[in-house]
Amino acid sequence: MQHQIASQEEWLAARLKLLKAEKELTRHNDEVARQRQDLPWVRVDKEYRFETDEGSASLADLFKGRSQLLVYHFMFGPDFKAGCPSCSSIADGFNGIVGNLATHNVTLWAVSRAPLTKLQAYKQQKGWTFPWASSFGSDFNFDFKVSFTAEQVRDGAEYNFRRDDPVMNIARAEATGSTTAKYAATTGTDLGTYTREREGMSAFVLDDGVVYHTYSTYARGVEAIWGKYPWLDRAPKGRSKAS
Repeated sequence: MQHQIASQEEWLAARLKLLKAEKELTRHNDEVARQRQDLPWVRVDKEYRFETDEGSASLADLFKGRSQLLVYHFMFGPDFKAGCPSCSSIADGFNGIVGNLATHNVTLWAVSRAPLTKLQAYKQQKGWTFPWASSFGSDFNFDFKVSFTAEQVRDGAEYNFRRDDPVMNIARAEATGSTTAKYAATTGTDLGTYTREREGMSAFVLDDGVVYHTYSTYARGVEAIWGKYPWLDRAPKGRSKAS
Protein backbone atom coordinates (compact mmCIF):
# COMPACT_ATOMS: atom_id res chain seq x y z
CA MET A 1 0.00 0.00 0.00
CA GLN A 2 1.32 3.41 -0.96
CA HIS A 3 1.39 5.62 2.13
CA GLN A 4 1.40 9.41 2.20
CA ILE A 5 4.87 10.94 2.42
CA ALA A 6 5.16 14.41 3.97
CA SER A 7 7.63 17.00 5.14
CA GLN A 8 8.46 17.35 8.84
CA GLU A 9 6.26 20.44 9.02
CA GLU A 10 3.31 18.63 7.43
CA TRP A 11 3.84 15.66 9.75
CA LEU A 12 3.87 17.96 12.81
CA ALA A 13 0.59 19.61 11.76
CA ALA A 14 -1.06 16.19 11.37
CA ARG A 15 0.42 14.99 14.66
CA LEU A 16 -0.94 18.00 16.55
CA LYS A 17 -4.41 17.29 15.15
CA LEU A 18 -4.10 13.68 16.32
CA LEU A 19 -2.86 14.84 19.74
CA LYS A 20 -6.14 16.68 20.26
CA ALA A 21 -8.07 13.47 19.55
CA GLU A 22 -5.77 11.48 21.85
CA LYS A 23 -6.33 13.92 24.70
CA GLU A 24 -10.10 13.68 24.21
CA LEU A 25 -9.84 9.89 24.29
CA THR A 26 -7.77 10.02 27.50
CA ARG A 27 -10.36 12.22 29.19
CA HIS A 28 -13.15 9.94 28.00
CA ASN A 29 -11.28 6.91 29.29
CA ASP A 30 -10.92 8.59 32.69
CA GLU A 31 -14.67 9.18 32.77
CA VAL A 32 -15.44 5.57 31.81
CA ALA A 33 -13.06 4.36 34.54
CA ARG A 34 -14.94 6.50 37.05
CA GLN A 35 -18.26 5.03 35.93
CA ARG A 36 -16.76 1.55 36.17
CA GLN A 37 -15.70 2.18 39.77
CA ASP A 38 -19.12 3.68 40.58
CA LEU A 39 -20.94 0.45 39.65
CA PRO A 40 -22.93 -1.02 42.55
CA TRP A 41 -21.51 -4.02 44.39
CA VAL A 42 -23.23 -7.41 44.48
CA ARG A 43 -22.69 -9.59 47.55
CA VAL A 44 -21.27 -13.04 46.74
CA ASP A 45 -22.98 -15.48 49.11
CA LYS A 46 -22.23 -18.74 47.28
CA GLU A 47 -19.27 -20.72 48.57
CA TYR A 48 -16.77 -21.37 45.79
CA ARG A 49 -13.74 -23.64 46.22
CA PHE A 50 -10.56 -23.48 44.21
CA GLU A 51 -7.47 -25.65 44.03
CA THR A 52 -4.22 -23.70 44.20
CA ASP A 53 -0.52 -24.45 44.62
CA GLU A 54 -1.04 -23.86 48.35
CA GLY A 55 -4.10 -26.14 48.60
CA SER A 56 -7.85 -25.67 48.67
CA ALA A 57 -9.02 -22.05 48.87
CA SER A 58 -12.21 -20.02 49.07
CA LEU A 59 -12.88 -16.91 47.01
CA ALA A 60 -12.02 -14.80 50.06
CA ASP A 61 -8.71 -16.69 50.39
CA LEU A 62 -7.70 -15.60 46.88
CA PHE A 63 -7.47 -12.00 48.10
CA LYS A 64 -4.32 -13.03 50.03
CA GLY A 65 -4.97 -10.43 52.73
CA ARG A 66 -5.65 -7.59 50.31
CA SER A 67 -8.97 -5.81 49.77
CA GLN A 68 -9.24 -6.10 45.98
CA LEU A 69 -9.16 -9.11 43.69
CA LEU A 70 -8.87 -9.23 39.90
CA VAL A 71 -9.58 -12.55 38.18
CA TYR A 72 -8.68 -13.31 34.59
CA HIS A 73 -10.98 -16.03 33.27
CA PHE A 74 -8.43 -18.05 31.31
CA MET A 75 -9.87 -20.37 28.64
CA PHE A 76 -8.54 -23.78 29.69
CA GLY A 77 -11.32 -26.33 30.04
CA PRO A 78 -11.06 -29.76 31.65
CA ASP A 79 -10.74 -31.43 28.22
CA PHE A 80 -8.19 -28.98 26.82
CA LYS A 81 -4.64 -30.21 26.26
CA ALA A 82 -3.27 -26.65 26.18
CA GLY A 83 -4.46 -23.14 27.03
CA CYS A 84 -6.22 -20.87 24.57
CA PRO A 85 -3.55 -19.06 22.47
CA SER A 86 -5.21 -15.66 22.91
CA CYS A 87 -5.47 -16.10 26.67
CA SER A 88 -1.86 -17.27 26.70
CA SER A 89 -0.80 -14.11 24.90
CA ILE A 90 -2.65 -12.00 27.46
CA ALA A 91 -1.17 -13.98 30.35
CA ASP A 92 2.36 -13.42 29.04
CA GLY A 93 2.10 -9.97 30.59
CA PHE A 94 0.98 -11.11 34.06
CA ASN A 95 4.31 -12.03 35.66
CA GLY A 96 5.58 -8.49 35.88
CA ILE A 97 2.29 -6.85 36.83
CA VAL A 98 1.40 -9.05 39.82
CA GLY A 99 3.88 -7.35 42.14
CA ASN A 100 2.93 -3.87 40.96
CA LEU A 101 -0.76 -4.53 41.57
CA ALA A 102 0.03 -5.81 45.07
CA THR A 103 1.42 -2.40 46.01
CA HIS A 104 -2.04 -1.01 45.23
CA ASN A 105 -3.73 -3.54 47.51
CA VAL A 106 -4.84 -5.64 44.52
CA THR A 107 -4.30 -9.38 44.02
CA LEU A 108 -4.36 -10.87 40.52
CA TRP A 109 -5.28 -14.49 39.74
CA ALA A 110 -5.97 -16.47 36.61
CA VAL A 111 -8.78 -19.01 37.07
CA SER A 112 -9.63 -21.91 34.76
CA ARG A 113 -11.78 -25.03 34.92
CA ALA A 114 -8.99 -27.44 34.01
CA PRO A 115 -7.63 -29.53 36.89
CA LEU A 116 -4.72 -27.94 38.75
CA THR A 117 -2.17 -30.49 37.46
CA LYS A 118 -2.89 -29.43 33.87
CA LEU A 119 -2.56 -25.76 34.77
CA GLN A 120 0.69 -26.36 36.62
CA ALA A 121 2.21 -28.25 33.69
CA TYR A 122 1.23 -25.57 31.18
CA LYS A 123 2.39 -22.82 33.53
CA GLN A 124 5.81 -24.46 33.83
CA GLN A 125 6.01 -24.90 30.06
CA LYS A 126 5.29 -21.18 29.54
CA GLY A 127 7.60 -20.00 32.32
CA TRP A 128 4.84 -18.20 34.21
CA THR A 129 4.90 -17.46 37.94
CA PHE A 130 1.58 -15.64 38.50
CA PRO A 131 -1.09 -17.32 40.69
CA TRP A 132 -3.38 -19.67 38.77
CA ALA A 133 -6.27 -21.50 40.41
CA SER A 134 -8.46 -24.35 39.23
CA SER A 135 -12.21 -24.00 39.64
CA PHE A 136 -12.76 -27.61 38.56
CA GLY A 137 -16.00 -28.94 40.06
CA SER A 138 -17.14 -25.45 41.07
CA ASP A 139 -19.93 -23.28 39.65
CA PHE A 140 -17.64 -20.25 39.59
CA ASN A 141 -17.01 -20.14 35.83
CA PHE A 142 -20.64 -20.90 35.02
CA ASP A 143 -21.97 -18.27 37.41
CA PHE A 144 -19.68 -15.61 35.96
CA LYS A 145 -20.67 -16.50 32.39
CA VAL A 146 -17.38 -17.81 31.05
CA SER A 147 -18.19 -21.55 30.96
CA PHE A 148 -21.24 -23.22 29.47
CA THR A 149 -22.80 -26.63 29.07
CA ALA A 150 -23.22 -28.07 25.58
CA GLU A 151 -26.96 -27.52 25.94
CA GLN A 152 -26.49 -23.85 26.83
CA VAL A 153 -24.32 -23.28 23.78
CA ARG A 154 -26.85 -25.07 21.57
CA ASP A 155 -29.79 -23.07 22.95
CA GLY A 156 -28.01 -19.70 22.89
CA ALA A 157 -25.76 -19.14 25.88
CA GLU A 158 -25.64 -15.68 27.43
CA TYR A 159 -22.14 -14.32 26.89
CA ASN A 160 -20.96 -10.71 27.00
CA PHE A 161 -24.38 -9.73 28.41
CA ARG A 162 -26.31 -11.00 25.40
CA ARG A 163 -27.45 -14.22 23.74
CA ASP A 164 -26.39 -13.48 20.16
CA ASP A 165 -22.66 -12.90 20.50
CA PRO A 166 -21.08 -14.20 17.26
CA VAL A 167 -18.21 -15.99 19.05
CA MET A 168 -20.77 -18.45 20.42
CA ASN A 169 -22.06 -19.36 16.95
CA ILE A 170 -20.46 -22.75 16.28
CA ALA A 171 -22.16 -23.28 12.92
CA ARG A 172 -20.84 -19.94 11.65
CA ALA A 173 -17.32 -20.73 12.83
CA GLU A 174 -17.40 -24.13 11.12
CA ALA A 175 -18.73 -22.68 7.87
CA THR A 176 -16.23 -19.83 7.64
CA GLY A 177 -13.14 -21.60 8.99
CA SER A 178 -12.78 -18.78 11.47
CA THR A 179 -9.94 -18.05 13.86
CA THR A 180 -12.06 -19.64 16.59
CA ALA A 181 -11.95 -22.99 14.78
CA LYS A 182 -8.18 -22.70 14.32
CA TYR A 183 -7.69 -21.85 18.00
CA ALA A 184 -9.75 -24.86 19.02
CA ALA A 185 -7.30 -27.11 17.20
CA THR A 186 -4.31 -25.61 19.06
CA THR A 187 -5.90 -26.56 22.39
CA GLY A 188 -6.37 -30.16 21.28
CA THR A 189 -10.17 -29.95 21.29
CA ASP A 190 -13.03 -29.72 18.82
CA LEU A 191 -14.85 -26.47 18.16
CA GLY A 192 -17.84 -27.38 20.34
CA THR A 193 -15.69 -28.13 23.37
CA TYR A 194 -13.56 -25.04 22.84
CA THR A 195 -16.60 -22.75 22.59
CA ARG A 196 -17.87 -23.89 25.99
CA GLU A 197 -15.09 -21.77 27.56
CA ARG A 198 -14.79 -18.03 27.00
CA GLU A 199 -12.41 -15.26 28.07
CA GLY A 200 -13.19 -12.48 30.50
CA MET A 201 -12.13 -10.75 33.69
CA SER A 202 -13.94 -10.03 36.93
CA ALA A 203 -13.25 -7.76 39.88
CA PHE A 204 -14.12 -8.29 43.53
CA VAL A 205 -13.74 -6.38 46.77
CA LEU A 206 -13.47 -7.70 50.33
CA ASP A 207 -15.20 -5.36 52.76
CA ASP A 208 -15.71 -6.20 56.46
CA GLY A 209 -15.20 -9.88 55.69
CA VAL A 210 -17.79 -9.93 52.88
CA VAL A 211 -16.89 -10.52 49.23
CA TYR A 212 -18.65 -8.40 46.60
CA HIS A 213 -18.59 -8.69 42.82
CA THR A 214 -17.95 -5.25 41.33
CA TYR A 215 -17.22 -5.64 37.62
CA SER A 216 -16.89 -8.10 34.73
CA THR A 217 -15.97 -7.70 31.08
CA TYR A 218 -15.78 -10.13 28.19
CA ALA A 219 -14.79 -10.54 24.53
CA ARG A 220 -13.08 -7.33 23.28
CA GLY A 221 -13.43 -5.91 26.78
CA VAL A 222 -10.26 -7.79 27.72
CA GLU A 223 -8.20 -6.02 25.05
CA ALA A 224 -7.40 -3.31 27.58
CA ILE A 225 -5.32 -5.83 29.57
CA TRP A 226 -3.78 -7.43 26.49
CA GLY A 227 -0.31 -5.93 26.54
CA LYS A 228 0.50 -6.23 22.83
CA TYR A 229 -2.42 -4.20 21.51
CA PRO A 230 -1.46 -0.76 22.91
CA TRP A 231 1.92 -1.26 21.25
CA LEU A 232 0.50 -2.49 17.94
CA ASP A 233 -1.99 0.37 17.82
CA ARG A 234 1.01 2.71 17.77
CA ALA A 235 3.02 0.73 15.23
CA PRO A 236 3.07 2.00 11.62
CA LYS A 237 0.89 -0.86 10.32
CA GLY A 238 -1.22 -1.32 13.45
CA ARG A 239 -2.62 -4.77 14.12
CA SER A 240 -2.08 -5.86 10.55
CA LYS A 241 0.29 -8.76 9.91
CA ALA A 242 1.20 -7.35 6.51
CA SER A 243 4.89 -7.38 5.64
